[in-house]
Formats: sequence, C-alpha cells, structure tokens
Amino acid sequence: MSEVKLAAETRSEFGKGAARRIRRENKVPVVLYGHGTDPVHLTLPGHELLLALRTPNVLISLDIDGKTNELAIPKAVQRDPLKGFLEHVDLLLVKRGEKVTVEIPVQTEGELAAGGNLLEHVLNALPVEAEATHIPEAVTVSVEGLEAGASIHAKDITLPSGVTLAVDEDAVVLQVLAAQAEETEGEETEGEEAAEA
Repeated sequence: MSEVKLAAETRSEFGKGAARRIRRENKVPVVLYGHGTDPVHLTLPGHELLLALRTPNVLISLDIDGKTNELAIPKAVQRDPLKGFLEHVDLLLVKRGEKVTVEIPVQTEGELAAGGNLLEHVLNALPVEAEATHIPEAVTVSVEGLEAGASIHAKDITLPSGVTLAVDEDAVVLQVLAAQAEETEGEETEGEEAAEA
C-alpha cells in the first residue's frame, strides 16, 4: 500500500466563495475528521491530491502547517460532473495499527467457459476491515472456466493476511449469466401487433 506525503494548510474561510478562491489557486478544500475530534478544515495541493487519489484507499501523510503530522484515508471525494476536477474531499483520520473498514476493488483474471456467457460484478468493491497502513489496493479473483449459473461469494475470495471481510460471507460478488438469445424479427412483429390490437 502506498503512502503519499502532502503539505496541508489550515483554512479559516468557508462557503462557496472561499471554496472557489481555493480552487482557483489549484488547491482543494478538505475536511479531516475522526477519532471524536472536531473537524479540521484544510487546503491541499490539487494536482498532487488528484494523483494520490488514483490509488484506491491511499494512505495520506499530512504535514499540517509544518507543525503536525497526521495520517488519513479518503472517505468521500466530490468531483465536478463535467470537467472531473476535485471540488471537495473528506479525509478520515487514522492511526498506525488501527483497523478501518474500507472497500477494495475486485479485479478478475481468466476466461469464462465458452458459450458467450457474461460476467456480472454484483459488488465492484469488497468491504473489508484492514490495518490502516496495510490496506490492499485490490483483490484478484480467477473466473477461469466458470459456466452460466456459477457465482463467487465473499467467503470464496482469498484475502491478504490481516484483512477480514466486512460483509456477509455469503454475499454474491460475481456471477456468470447465460447470454440471452436475441428475439427473431417475426416474434417482435407478432408481439407489436398484439400490443396494438
């Protein structure tokens, strides 16, 4: 798991106008909360934060005003719906050795059995509990040779040492669906005529 160091500045201005000014300076308004402490309002460098957030559940080491160092993980990220830039980020304060509940991406490898079957990701991310400094970036699941009707449950996924499921072990993560045959033109026409009658 990667750890990224970022320089943070505390901020005392709030509201839309202040947030716009911060973003014009290529910075992002951030709120750091957790451990029963009052939320801390910060600004972080926009480009560096954007790069850091490419890694799911990245561990961020914050150097706040050059005085204190805190560890945090992203909890909520708001992006501009059109341009994709960061508008606001919530960070959760964590401590080394502390267990946190996060969602890690589910990746697949291998080929399904022949026959045009489809793989459905029921869960794109698997909720797990892991030590804050050892959160896996993803879990990889083999779907080699699976046929229609097969499913992979949370309990079937091998997790790294020290990581436990934070979801029902019988929850379906992946399932294989049979490819549906397309209707012939004649059937469609009959159905349309019946609907019009």
